[in-house]
Amino acid sequence: MDELVALRSLFAWAKRSGLIFRNPAGRIKVGQIEYSVLQPLAPEQVGRSVAAATTPASRLVLALAAVHAARVAQIATVMLDDVDIGNRRLTIAGRVRPLDDLTLQLLLDWLEYRRKRWPNTANLHLLINNQTATGTGRAGNRWIRGPCAAGKRPWSGSASTAARRGPDPRARSAPPRRGVRAR
Repeated sequence: MDELVALRSLFAWAKRSGLIFRNPAGRIKVGQIEYSVLQPLAPEQVGRSVAAATTPASRLVLALAAVHAARVAQIATVMLDDVDIGNRRLTIAGRVRPLDDLTLQLLLDWLEYRRKRWPNTANLHLLINNQTATGTGRAGNRWIRGPCAAGKRPWSGSASTAARRGPDPRARSAPPRRGVRAR
């Protein structure tokens, strides 16, 4: 199969380059790629990931994303009325989902933290932060995604500064090099 793919690529390149008029391998089918069925994370994998999260909000976001397959924008729009602790149900994007033990515990932890941190807030969104606690708006996608975006370092500088100073994080605070002009 690899030989067939290589042959098709060679003839396609030769046609683009004008070496041949017609690609003789253009109609040859390579075959279908067999995709495997996506497997959900095992409970111990989810538990380890949640334990690595540092704040109640990031733990809850991680559980909602991993267990309930909720997207960031969907998590941001969940309201307090969408949570039914008594019946162990959660509504995300109009779909009612049963609450598992892990998500229920993380939800209770978050609600307790939220009650202690912002006791007088009028915001009805489930997830709030310092900026949204005083109003009625939802938390931003970037704030919700923030704790879960592994490997991404926060950067407040410009792209030209990063290009000028190089990829080394220690070089970001160094003075500009002589002879290099910013664009």
